[in-house]
Amino acid sequence: MTGAAMEARGLTMTYGRRRGAHTALDGCSFRLPAGRVCALVGPNGAGKSTLLNLAAGLARPSAGSLTVLGSAVRGRIAYVPQDKPLYPQLTVADTLWSGGELNPGRWDAETADRIAGKLPRKSRVRTLSGGQRTRLALALALGKRPELMLLDEPMADLDPLARHELMGVLMTETAEHGTTIVMSSHILTELEGACDFLLFVDGGRVRLGGEAEDIVSAHALVTGRTDHGLAPHTVVESRTTGRQLTALVRKEGPVDESLWATTEPSLEELLLAHLRSPDAPPLLTPSASAGTAGAHETRAAVASA
Repeated sequence: MTGAAMEARGLTMTYGRRRGAHTALDGCSFRLPAGRVCALVGPNGAGKSTLLNLAAGLARPSAGSLTVLGSAVRGRIAYVPQDKPLYPQLTVADTLWSGGELNPGRWDAETADRIAGKLPRKSRVRTLSGGQRTRLALALALGKRPELMLLDEPMADLDPLARHELMGVLMTETAEHGTTIVMSSHILTELEGACDFLLFVDGGRVRLGGEAEDIVSAHALVTGRTDHGLAPHTVVESRTTGRQLTALVRKEGPVDESLWATTEPSLEELLLAHLRSPDAPPLLTPSASAGTAGAHETRAAVASA
């Protein structure tokens, strides 16, 4: 699959009216190339769930546009929200059967059954644990063979072993079928090894966007004397102990290693520094920058696909 899986241009979402209005997304612009595993991260209330709802076609933006897979896409998207909506009265077997009935021509029963694993097929959904419901919801999503998977905190109620197993399944889906995955999560250490693309949302805007490796390599952790100065580099965050300065900088050319001890930050260190520094300038790599708007857009005046 080529092109953009998602592209936002000036995407704005406001809830309520006048004085009580809350803006979840404010002129948000980015591009997500197809076939990537994207970590969608940011603080609570940053607009992550709103963005996923818009991409899934469950809401319309207040302004701006969101292009998803370039056309009417409802059958090509799988969305697993935080509350994992399933019919509580159905059994596991009935739920898997309904997935096939609702997705004729696309349903991969073998994959769905494999992801469901050892879930007791005769048990009703209402009797399942939170982790078991998550596994069943992911089985439905993957069985649909989507081109784009939207996952809102999918691993939050899974134990570490189950998280590792299901993360491996998602990686396999991308490698074998070119599925684009957008995953909102607070488990930064797991995302670092699994995701190759990053969208860091804060204040309703994308502050960091692009290939995770490129974003990390654009920064450096430096330590040196306070009187050396860090120009021309952009300081994201710094702290001083006596005459010793430690800073996370966005590099503007090579760092003078005769003056500064330099290491590459981890993705977690990078994101935490940007969370603590809301005034740091945004960074989008070329592949993450929104280009010319396509012909098929989700607009405020047009119903979502």
